[in-house]
Amino acid sequence: MNAQHHFQATRRVEFVDTDMAGIVHFSSFFRYMEATEHAFYRSLDWLLSADGFEQDFGLPRVHATCDYWNPIRFEELVDIHLYVAHIGRSSLRYVFLFRSQDRDIARGELSVVHVARDSKKGMKSAPLPAELRTAIEVAPAGVIPPPRTTGDPPTSP
Repeated sequence: MNAQHHFQATRRVEFVDTDMAGIVHFSSFFRYMEATEHAFYRSLDWLLSADGFEQDFGLPRVHATCDYWNPIRFEELVDIHLYVAHIGRSSLRYVFLFRSQDRDIARGELSVVHVARDSKKGMKSAPLPAELRTAIEVAPAGVIPPPRTTGDPPTSP
């Protein structure tokens, strides 16, 4: 398998994802990012263990952000593009682009750090597993859409 730098998922907006105005609540985008990240791992046959609190590693989030440009509503389909933006010794940074009906909806970033259980049963930063490191690669220059500046107008609906 070639190393991957991009993954796309499509999701239908559920009623639970919306606010009283009928648009997707800002917090739902963070769940969308996490679900897309996990689908990306599954596509690589690299599964996060479901063994509960006894697992020996994890990928906690250390930074998450999202900028919003256009609303999406209940029952709309949203394409979520995950791009691998950075691979460090123990960390990964992803950029997410949300699109619906040829409109840019939002852009998010998520940074995670690989941790492993130490001898005191605590968790500390650890190098990324070799099998994950060989399955992914940083997206080539120019592939990841750049962030918008404050004055950039959103795409028209």
